[in-house]
Formats: sequence, C-alpha cells, structure tokens
Amino acid sequence: MSVRCRGIYATALTRLLNGDSSFQVVQASPPIERRFDTGFSSSPAAVSIVPDDDRLGVGIVGDPDAVETVRERLDVGRDTLQWVDSAPRGAVFDGIVTETLGSGAIVDLGDSEGFLPYGATDAHVETDDRLRVQVTSPVSPWGDDRAELGTTLSVEGELATLVRERSTGSAAGPDLLDVLSVDVPDGWRVSWGRDAEDVGFDVLEAAIEQKIERAERLDVALANADERTDTGVVYEGDGTAWVLFGRESRFALDEHRREVTATMPGHHRIKAGDERASAAVDFVEDLAPDLDGEFPFDVVTRQFGPTVGDRIAIAHGKPDGRTISLGRGEVVERDADETVRVEREMSPGGTYDALGVERQAGDVAATKFTEGKWWYPTVYRSADGETRGTYVNVCTPIEVFPHEVRYVDLHVDVVKHADGRVERVDDDELDAAVEAGHVSETLAEKGREVASAVENAL
Repeated sequence: MSVRCRGIYATALTRLLNGDSSFQVVQASPPIERRFDTGFSSSPAAVSIVPDDDRLGVGIVGDPDAVETVRERLDVGRDTLQWVDSAPRGAVFDGIVTETLGSGAIVDLGDSEGFLPYGATDAHVETDDRLRVQVTSPVSPWGDDRAELGTTLSVEGELATLVRERSTGSAAGPDLLDVLSVDVPDGWRVSWGRDAEDVGFDVLEAAIEQKIERAERLDVALANADERTDTGVVYEGDGTAWVLFGRESRFALDEHRREVTATMPGHHRIKAGDERASAAVDFVEDLAPDLDGEFPFDVVTRQFGPTVGDRIAIAHGKPDGRTISLGRGEVVERDADETVRVEREMSPGGTYDALGVERQAGDVAATKFTEGKWWYPTVYRSADGETRGTYVNVCTPIEVFPHEVRYVDLHVDVVKHADGRVERVDDDELDAAVEAGHVSETLAEKGREVASAVENAL
C-alpha cells in the first residue's frame, strides 16, 4: 500500500511504515530522502498523511479501505485517539445556507456544517439558499474551524487533479496531457500538481487513471441525485480520518525517528507546542547530533513559555474529538519539576460540577498541571480563601504548551467536598465512551486505575 507522508511527524511515520512490509512510502520529501538509506518511488499514493494545522496529530486521506488500514497502523500509544471524518475531502453535499458572514457562508450539510468562502463560488449566496458543494479542506475534530467548501467539483490528487469543466477554474497542462496514453472523460480537465514535472509519464498516467475511475463514480452519483430535495451526502469522496497523538504517543514516535536520525528528547512534544520551538529543535539537532537525556521541560518553558505572569488557555479535549476551552488563567508559579500552577477568577452563577457548590463572585480556581501526569487537581476557594472543594480531573498525559495546556478528558473524576467527603464520579460516561468506540478498553482501564489511586490518596 503506497503512502505519502508530510509534516513534523513524517520521519517517524516513514520509519514506522517502512518497517512494515504492507506499506510503501512514496513521493518522499527531500529531507526524508536524505535521512533514509533507501530509494523512494514517485508513484501515486493510495493514502496521504498530512499534518493538522495545530501540529497535534495527522489527517489520513485517500482510498477508504487503505485509510482504515493506515489508521490502525498509526495507533502508537495508549493516548492515540482516532476519528473518521463526517465531512471527508472530496465529498459532495446538497446543503442549505444557514448564515452569511463577512467572508463566506455557513452551510448545513446534514450531519455537519461547512464554510463556503464567497471566493469559492460564482453564485450570490443568501440565507436559506440550497447549494451543491464539495469539501475542499477537511478539518480535525479538535480544531475550531469548519470544513472548507467550494462549488467547483473535482477529484483531487497530489500529482494531478481532475476538474469538472462546467465549474470555474483555469485550465492547466494541456500539452502534457496530449503525450499521455489516457482519455479524460468528457466534461473533465486535468490540473497538474506542482510535482508533476519531476516524475515520469508512466507515473502521471497512473495518477490520472486513478482519478478517472473516481470521476466516473462522481458523475454517476450526480446523475442519481438530480432530483434530490433533501440535505445530505451526494458523493462520499475520499476516506478521511484523523489521529490525535497524546504525550505518550509523541514520545513513542521519537523512538521511531531516533532510529533514523538525531532526535532530542521530546522532539515531537516540543514541535507540537510552538512553531518557534519547532525551528529551534531542528537547529539543535543539526548542531548536536549525539543527543541523550530527559525531556528538557525547564529549558523549553523558560525559552518559549509559559512563565509566571503569562495567561494560558486550558484546552479540554473530549474523547469524541471536540476540544472545549475551560477559559484562560494566569500562571502564578512554575517549577523545574514540570509543574505550573494556574489561577482563574470564576464568574458567578451556576454550580461547580459534582461538588454541588454555587459559583460566587470572587471565587478563584487554582489548578496544578504537571507535564505527563494522568490527572490534575483544581481547588476552588472563595474570595476570603475558604476552600469550597477540590475537583481532580482524570485525563490523558498532560502537555504544558507555551500558550495552552492540553489533554483529553477521560470522563471519570474524583471530587473532595469541603467537609472532607471523597466521591468518584462519571464512571458511566467512561463506559459509554468505550461502547461508542471513542476510548479503547486499554485507555479506559488506565483511567480507572488512576481514578482509584487518586480516590485512595484523597
């Protein structure tokens, strides 16, 4: 199975996949070619692995069966979480415009929403308009954005893309197509990728033939949907899945990368946290190829943050892929032992989860985050310093990035009431997440073990 890899995890994933005879990495980037003592084919890829915008994981796009196989292979640790995208790349939907914004429109796709930039359509778009749209840029479930849409229909590929001529767009490469032994279906044209000039004609023909089959399937789907009046999928598009790497998984990927080239402790953990830090990691590894030791948390946070006085967000991941912000707080303390203490002033109204205590004006939440731990405590205090209760959240290993703390909540938690009573809550929600396929039994068992240890300690 041919796979194309890009992004900050490319070296580790190339090593992981090349070590399995079921996979063949193709179209390698120049840095990957330098690091591996092997040749790489330029043939078309059945699957592409691409980084998400936040560098926290990867997207897997391509043939649906192949995507599923690669997704299973990328399960590198207990805190690797995976989801299938409900708005995959290339999927075509009949949608309804629900809102118009300054730069585009929000479109209801049935089971999800997308964003249609005004520049991606020739139509004048208004609320309640029915549109046939295609997903051009899928987004990870942990991000804040919606999938980007367009009204130009195409079958996308890295080397060649087929574009429906009835849609807008500029023609590309007709002279090159004339010398190839392929017949593009009527109503379609070829738009060449930027790497097309660097590969042979046989590779380009294979790439186009791969797209022709899908273009014909799209034509059939569109013909069958001409009389549709409901909202939803017209054409399934590419298989698209997302893989979120937690802290343990990033360090596991470090080990794969270290077998190929100099890799400092916490390589992927640091690169995921900050773009400036990513460049610094490359610089250090080029200067000092013999790297060993522990993850340099103190050095990284002193250089890139967070430091005392910074305000950072708490990115509370959910097992279904969503990320919820718990607000921002001020770093009031940072220890060299990989711990930061964050304080937030709480707004009045409502109650604290599981504690059953009203939120009052002047309340302060003091939270201690320790890099790599599977839990963190938050102590709620009143304006005069009285403890109102403690909430211990059980989660995947914590990562203290420069601008936010990240983890994925494992539902089960432990609370300590002001009167000293200890209570364990939400085991049923963890069980439901396992049943839904959002959490593996291995990860769930770890969460239960952590909750039991915290309960006994309190």
